[in-house]
Amino acid sequence: MMKLYSGTSCPYSHRCRIVLFEKGMDFEVIDVDLMNKSEDLAAINPYNKVPVLVERELVLFQANIINEYIDERFPHPQLMPPDPVLRAHTRLFLHQFEQELYAHVDVIEQGVAKAAEKSRAAIRDNLTQLSPILTKQKFLLSDEFSMLDVAIAPLLWRLDRYGIQLGREAAPMMKYAERLFSRQGFIDALTSSERAMRK
Repeated sequence: MMKLYSGTSCPYSHRCRIVLFEKGMDFEVIDVDLMNKSEDLAAINPYNKVPVLVERELVLFQANIINEYIDERFPHPQLMPPDPVLRAHTRLFLHQFEQELYAHVDVIEQGVAKAAEKSRAAIRDNLTQLSPILTKQKFLLSDEFSMLDVAIAPLLWRLDRYGIQLGREAAPMMKYAERLFSRQGFIDALTSSERAMRK
């Protein structure tokens, strides 16, 4: 059985949990206390970070790599597009999300006031720029749920926690967020810590 070492409030781990639940697979989630990591984690991941996926001899880390592996190993429902060109575009978007959204999350979580404020503004602006896509289709890539939606859902869930407020021009993004949050795979993937982030 696959084992996922996962932080209960970690947005990267959240992404992997969403994919596992969307696939409806048998797996075990091992909760890792991020403030007091066990030696087990350091032994399997040289970076001593979550998420980590273990399946027999295979050990993977980094959320996007883990999620692509799960998607290829268990192809239904398929979350990466089958077309090579679209798949390349999806990977490019995922890379942009890391650079333009999640890099700012790390700054906010470090809690240096001035830097955190700049990062909040950057996330707000980037999400607002994505909003027009969602006036034409249900999800980021098309009308089908994909890996792009998996990647952005944990961030949207945490907007209040990060102190980010989107303006009226981002209304399509907020409607889209509610669509994501109502998916059974998303609901099942939430830990009790994550449920407590939104009232």
